[in-house]
Amino acid sequence: MTTTQIDTGEIDTDKLMAFVFRAVGEVGATLNCALVRMGDELGYYRDLAEHGPTTPEELAARTNTGLPYAREWLSAQAAGDFVTFDAATERFTLPPEHAVALTDETSPAYLPGFFQIALGTARDSHRVIDAARSATGLGWHEHNGDVHEGCERFFRPGYAANLVPAWLPALDGVVEKLEAGVPVADVGCGHGASTVLMATAFPRSVFTGSDYHADSVATARERAAAVGGQLTFEVASATEFSGDGYELVTMFDCLHDMGDPVGAARHVRSAVAPDGTWMIVEPAAGDHLEDNLNPVGRAYYGFSTLLCTPASLSQPVGAALGTQAGPARIRDVVTAAGFTRFRIAAQTPFNNVYEVRP
Repeated sequence: MTTTQIDTGEIDTDKLMAFVFRAVGEVGATLNCALVRMGDELGYYRDLAEHGPTTPEELAARTNTGLPYAREWLSAQAAGDFVTFDAATERFTLPPEHAVALTDETSPAYLPGFFQIALGTARDSHRVIDAARSATGLGWHEHNGDVHEGCERFFRPGYAANLVPAWLPALDGVVEKLEAGVPVADVGCGHGASTVLMATAFPRSVFTGSDYHADSVATARERAAAVGGQLTFEVASATEFSGDGYELVTMFDCLHDMGDPVGAARHVRSAVAPDGTWMIVEPAAGDHLEDNLNPVGRAYYGFSTLLCTPASLSQPVGAALGTQAGPARIRDVVTAAGFTRFRIAAQTPFNNVYEVRP
């Protein structure tokens, strides 16, 4: 083991301590992923949203949980400004804006799934460290359930808010086709949230969702049975999904996870109709590192390191596009597959929506 020698005479003590206290905040934020998951699972946030200013004793009694846990959890949430504390009344309050983000599953600002997938990703970090040492990968299917469930819980509200009212109308002529009734392939569909949203909105069209992860497809089939409509799901990779003549092919936040994105693009090219459309939804990113040095980029680079890049490296080719691939790299993928038209059709703080045509 070697020790790095640092000339302490060149150290600015104020900068050093500022970094140390910033690091303390980072540790608190890391622990807060588990605390948010705890508050979500135990119903603490929902209880606070319903009842307003609350003591630890009241929260513990109403949620049937231990008082010491409720007390310490509330204190941690107050220290992190997730709730407020009134010293005069000794009551804790969840601000209404925070209540929306932490309890309203219909809001595009809903966050518990974001914390859940982050916590699940961190739980598997030891396996990613081993993979980095051996220059191998770690497949999506090899992660714990918080990764799979949290992923859908994070993305689904954004899809619900944007997919039908904004993203699909941003594509040239696609809504009219869907209303008339056309075949659609939703590739990398996961639990089927996007597929179900589209099938519910456009009952005349026929939707086929596919994903290589069998457990996710099983969940998607359960969702399909509950809503009805013309939709089916199959276990298949992005380079092998069945069918052709699709007027619309969709991929939601999954192209960058694929080992062979160009191979997947070529398969889409063979499966899409001559004047069909491929809609690719990817994490919001610019083409240069400096474009992404912001809070959203930081979170996505973290997921890229611990989740998405290992997933790609676990598959043949292992292109490892990364979560922050950016428009230029996505354009390179689709043009290599023979597509000739590419544009950014819509954007949100979390996503870029690309329209790709033959």
